[in-house]
Amino acid sequence: MRHILRSQQFDRPFLDKLFQRAGEHRQRFAKPRRRRSPIYSLQGRILVNLFWEPSTRTRLSFALAGLHIGMKVETTENAEEFSSTVKGGSLEDEIHVVSSYHPDVIVIRHKSEGAAERAAAVSQVPIINAGDGAGEHPTQALTDLCTVLWEKGYLDGLRVAIGGDLAKGRTVHSLVRSLVNCCEDPKFAFVSPPSLHLKEDTKAYLRERGVCFSETESMREALPSADVVYWTRVQLERYPVEERQQYEDLTRQYAIGIKELELMRDDAVLMHPLPRNEEVSPDVDADPRAAYFRQAEYGMYVRMALLEWVLEE
Repeated sequence: MRHILRSQQFDRPFLDKLFQRAGEHRQRFAKPRRRRSPIYSLQGRILVNLFWEPSTRTRLSFALAGLHIGMKVETTENAEEFSSTVKGGSLEDEIHVVSSYHPDVIVIRHKSEGAAERAAAVSQVPIINAGDGAGEHPTQALTDLCTVLWEKGYLDGLRVAIGGDLAKGRTVHSLVRSLVNCCEDPKFAFVSPPSLHLKEDTKAYLRERGVCFSETESMREALPSADVVYWTRVQLERYPVEERQQYEDLTRQYAIGIKELELMRDDAVLMHPLPRNEEVSPDVDADPRAAYFRQAEYGMYVRMALLEWVLEE
């Protein structure tokens, strides 16, 4: 079975094939609705979304990706409250049962790191990790790489400034590992206060592979040379309630507005996995470098192609 569990499982030939197919889907949607030919590549297949954590973009983009290519979709939006786990059942039991109902693929989001791999160990059908706590979010990493390719035109030799919550932001961990694994000579500048620094295991991953990176608290130091600026929100839901106010204050200190945008190169790309709070001002939305809404759209095309690959005969 073709499980999608970690960003490190991808390589460059896989990306090239996936993004080519995603581009075909994108071109189709660029046409007026009346001129679009329907796609039945997965006609009659069944996708189940099991989301133990709240989600809008990932959940809906998977659901609509499946519908656009002919799949039937069943979704549980808040499995934390509405699944049998609220009665004490285990994740493994839940997946064992759901997979026995003969869906073709299960997309899972869970609050616990490693949950997707636990699910895959007992599932009778492919599992796609849509985020496991502070662990990984591999399909977001694919979306992010595709966005860089389509916005910049290349993936090698990138200078990437990544800022915000680098400690708990799973999209950061997945993006960094994907860039290192699939792209040549990336260079990173990590921008955050000490309390939100990148996790040691990710830094060890970079050191082992001889990847150049720096850590700084200064946006003015990191932004001017970056080809890609990737900003994230503070993951307040992953911190104790009594500590959240201090992290909200940090968000305002590390926010991108018009002044920060002026530090960036004219050909740079500003990305954000969304949702955002105050770390990227709506004042910059109209700037052509602000790619985050296009990034969200590209995610649906990537997931259409990914579902086709996972269920390819």
